[in-house]
Amino acid sequence: MSTTPDTTEPSTLKVARKFLLVVDSSAELRAAVRFACRRAVHTGGSIVLFYNVPKRDSHFFATIGELMEREARSEAEEVLKAVAGDVYRQTGSYPQVFLREGDTMEQLLSVIQDDASISVLVLGAGTGPEGPGALVAALSGKLAGKIRIPVTIVPGHLADQLVDNMT
Repeated sequence: MSTTPDTTEPSTLKVARKFLLVVDSSAELRAAVRFACRRAVHTGGSIVLFYNVPKRDSHFFATIGELMEREARSEAEEVLKAVAGDVYRQTGSYPQVFLREGDTMEQLLSVIQDDASISVLVLGAGTGPEGPGALVAALSGKLAGKIRIPVTIVPGHLADQLVDNMT
């Protein structure tokens, strides 16, 4: 009878989770950031921020179109900077950041496809009469099967204490 140790046990090493947050200027983003940060802290994971600047069909003179694109990108950078600071305050780590331009859904799916270490997509859902938001509606509906990771939808009206109690 052999007394060699059994080395067929599964590895106990866990891959750190990356929580991907879609960033915009909406009010519901706050609850989603809080939720993702709390989950990242509790699981030893990290945060990834995604912001997309839609490509504008410029029917204006080229210089006006360029100015509009620069302003949109500058606004995106400011929002990302503020959210990254908030993530740092909540987790102690700066997030990875993706700032893309083009169709939001295409760019989001591309980021998820290109970074295999992203494991959860976190979206804030609007609670007003206009609905939860276009991404939430699309990813919880007809596009749900096109994404390789779970999607967590956080109601935008949740207070910090409620989010903290969930995570």
